[in-house]
Amino acid sequence: MAPAAAASLATPHTLAAPRVSVAVAGRNSGLSVSVGVRQVPGVSAVLSRRRMVATAAATEMAPAAKGEEGGKAFVEEMRAVAMRLHTKDQAREGEKEPQAPPVAKWEPTIEGYLRFLVDSKLVFQTLEDIVDRAAVPWYAEFRNTGLERSEQLKKDLEWFRQQGHTIPEPSAPGTTYASYLEELSEKDPQAFICHFYNVYFAHTAGGRMIGKKVAEKILNKKELEFYKWEGTLSQLLQNVRNKLNQVALSWSREEKDHCLEETEKSFAYSGDLLRQIFT
Repeated sequence: MAPAAAASLATPHTLAAPRVSVAVAGRNSGLSVSVGVRQVPGVSAVLSRRRMVATAAATEMAPAAKGEEGGKAFVEEMRAVAMRLHTKDQAREGEKEPQAPPVAKWEPTIEGYLRFLVDSKLVFQTLEDIVDRAAVPWYAEFRNTGLERSEQLKKDLEWFRQQGHTIPEPSAPGTTYASYLEELSEKDPQAFICHFYNVYFAHTAGGRMIGKKVAEKILNKKELEFYKWEGTLSQLLQNVRNKLNQVALSWSREEKDHCLEETEKSFAYSGDLLRQIFT
């Protein structure tokens, strides 16, 4: 789909959203967060009220497999674009300057973390529903990958309920993102796949590290189901990587580029979810 199609789907939220990316520069690297605002003409007033932007794990960092005939696999292209949105101290490919303290210095709250978990459950459930319906036939390739998270989040929220916590209803960051995913899935499948990739792969990398830090600070180190997978995670990720590369073989160069151009929006929507942990 031409880039013009994505422009027609953009909303004021999309333009004004804070950008959160979660970065893991290497297997043994630290995690950091940057605070800033994406400058968009005409919405500076809105952006000035929403300056909190975290940089914390936007993509899984293992190298992607090479494509057919020695070419670059499309997932590798997706990863490269995501990496450029990281800070220079997080990855060699990073182009952003760090502007905030590391995740270790965050001060999360139970209330904020519950909002994040509730909204994350809505987003993951939406992704699962979309591929189950498969309005675009090749969405069906991504059913039952083992990366699904909605059932795990359901269990976690029940655990919090049993501890006496009130579970909130989904809030604007979750409902807005879920609606955007639904719209993309019907009208702009290449852009939708960009979000699918970044949401799932980010959670398995920096998302896990953030979960660990939050658990250490406010959950007495309890490991939630959200951060557990059945089977070998690296193999689950490789299976999805292979499916993504296979699907992308049928795309034109224009469609691939359009998918890559959606990466920053993916970071922005995920950022809205993530920043609830410490606000």
